[in-house]
Amino acid sequence: MKNVKKMAVALVLFVAATGFINAQSVAHINVQQLLSEMPEMKAAQSELKKLEATYTADIKGSMTEFQNKATQYQNESTSKTREENEKRALELQEFQKNIQDAEQAALKQLQQKQQELFAPISEKAKAAIEKVASAQGIDYVMDASPGLTLIVAKGKDLLPAVKQELGF
Repeated sequence: MKNVKKMAVALVLFVAATGFINAQSVAHINVQQLLSEMPEMKAAQSELKKLEATYTADIKGSMTEFQNKATQYQNESTSKTREENEKRALELQEFQKNIQDAEQAALKQLQQKQQELFAPISEKAKAAIEKVASAQGIDYVMDASPGLTLIVAKGKDLLPAVKQELGF
């Protein structure tokens, strides 16, 4: 009798769990693909490339100036005093440190600009995904971007509907 009750309880729990799982609606979307296809993302990436090119040109110019100065100091070293050569060596070390500091500052500024540009785009994409999911009665949306843990993608793909919602 106890076994029958246990089996009945187990059966009821199984049916309830199955019903709960079936009541949940799951869809997937490749968020990386969505973001890469958004016109705003393409414009942001273009802006970042221009900024990076500016920083690269500035740093290359400084490196050229450093190399020219180092060559000049090397060529003139025999005609200068030891104190003057030591002073010039310190000057070159300071110049090189300034270039390294400029490289680090440029990298930091690029990262900040990327975050500043990409955050609103990500928020817009997220809002569109939530709107489409809500309109279609989807309870869960999984990211199907490469490298994530989505193994099977037999559910509804929201990418076309979200792209339509965003107007592209």
